[in-house]
Parts: sequence; structure tokens; C-alpha cells
Amino acid sequence: MLVLSAIVPHSPLLAQTIGKQKRDALHATLKAFVEIEERLYTKKIETVVMISPHAAHYPDAFSANMAPSFTGTLKTFGDHDTHVNIPADIALLDTLQRQFRTTEHLPFTLSSNEELDYGFTIPLLLLSRHLKNTKLVPLAPSQLGPQSHLEFGQELRRIIDETSTRTAFIASADLSHRLTEHSPGGMSVEGPAFDATIRAKLAAMDTEGLLSMDLEAIEAAGQCGYLPIVTLAGLLDGTNTTYRELCYEAPFGVGYLTALIDS
Repeated sequence: MLVLSAIVPHSPLLAQTIGKQKRDALHATLKAFVEIEERLYTKKIETVVMISPHAAHYPDAFSANMAPSFTGTLKTFGDHDTHVNIPADIALLDTLQRQFRTTEHLPFTLSSNEELDYGFTIPLLLLSRHLKNTKLVPLAPSQLGPQSHLEFGQELRRIIDETSTRTAFIASADLSHRLTEHSPGGMSVEGPAFDATIRAKLAAMDTEGLLSMDLEAIEAAGQCGYLPIVTLAGLLDGTNTTYRELCYEAPFGVGYLTALIDS
């Protein structure tokens, strides 16, 4: 059953060895991660289902990584020592692939890779320090449209709620990378508008509003979190939830949103 959901950023600067002094500018985000970790612990979460926009994905199918266990590292960023290890929830992964096999309009496939991308690694480094027996189900979005991602989230919720496993869903999602002149992608007028719209629609739990956002403007905003967030909206659609934005900041020209949702 789904117990808790969250939206978290995945900036490598959140890692001590990468961010170093720059982490001070992300104090509010790091504090929000601590609150989410505490909730995962007190809610006795057994499995974390996480979707990362940077996971290897297929253009026409959603996918799950079904390796027996996973290791996340920061080798890509020059840190060869930091790592996080977590076992897979093989039972839930098997249930997902069997259930989605019967859902023709939501193509679903499996991959197998023990190495996690940083979209998983950064959140896990910050959230799993006290979760000694927690398992992971890593998901990847597809290149299908927002409506398909919403329906994927809805179906995912149905499957999760049919299990007795105390499950948390986490959308690993950075917002616009084009907020200011100093942003990695430079500035675009769509960047700040995208972040403001996402925050407003989530605060109101306005699923239809999220779906109706202009796709060209979303692309121009230079974001990576829209589809994971729409997937989360699908999980929460039609349910009684409490959405709390814990933090939003953009000290380096990228929008970092951290939010907690009780189911």
C-alpha cells in the first residue's frame, strides 16, 4: 500500500563530496531531505518506488530495472569513493511486470543494470542512511505523452495498493534549468513560468492543470522533472492527500522543489 510520496531534486551539489562549500546555499533543501527521511523511518517504509528522468528508458514503453540489487555511485562526477547499496524488491517488480503485461495501452518492459544513475543515487544517499531494510524499485519514464504518464501513475497506484508492503513513491525531479542568466541552459522566459506553474498546480492538486501545460513551453523551460511529476500526480489522482511544499530554491539557476505528500 502507498503510505507516502515525495518530490525531490537530484543535483550532484547536494552530495558533500561534490557540492562542498556550495552545499551551504542548499541548506533549505538539505533540511527538507532530513524531514522526508524522518518520515520514511517513522512510517516504517519497506519499499521505495522511485522514478528518475535520467534512467535508461525506451521511447515507447515505461520500464523498471530488475537487477537483484543496486549500487549508486558518483564516479561520473569524479568521486570514486561515495556509494549507496540497496536491494531490489523483486516481488513487487515481478508483480508490476505481470500486471502491466495485461495493460495494452501502457507498454511496460524490464531492464537489468545494477548501476544506478544520479537521479536515483543523490536521493538515496540523503534518504536511506537510517533505512537499513528498505528495498528499491527503480522506474524510468518513456517518451510517451503526459496523459500516458498520468495513466501509468494511476495503474501503478492500483498495483501498489493491492500489496501489503508499506511503500513510498518518490519522483526524482529537477525543475527548470533556465531561470537566470547564470543557469546551465541560459535564461528563457519559459523557465520561471514553468516553475511557478508546477508549484501552483501541485499545491492545488490540479491534475488537469498539469496535463494542460503547453508542451513547447515545457521544452523551452529546460526541465527534467515534468513527466516524473505527472506520474506522481497519477498516483495521487482522486485520492485524499495532503500536499506540503517543504522547500523551493534556485541558488544556481536550477529550480529545486522538495515536497511531501501523505496518502
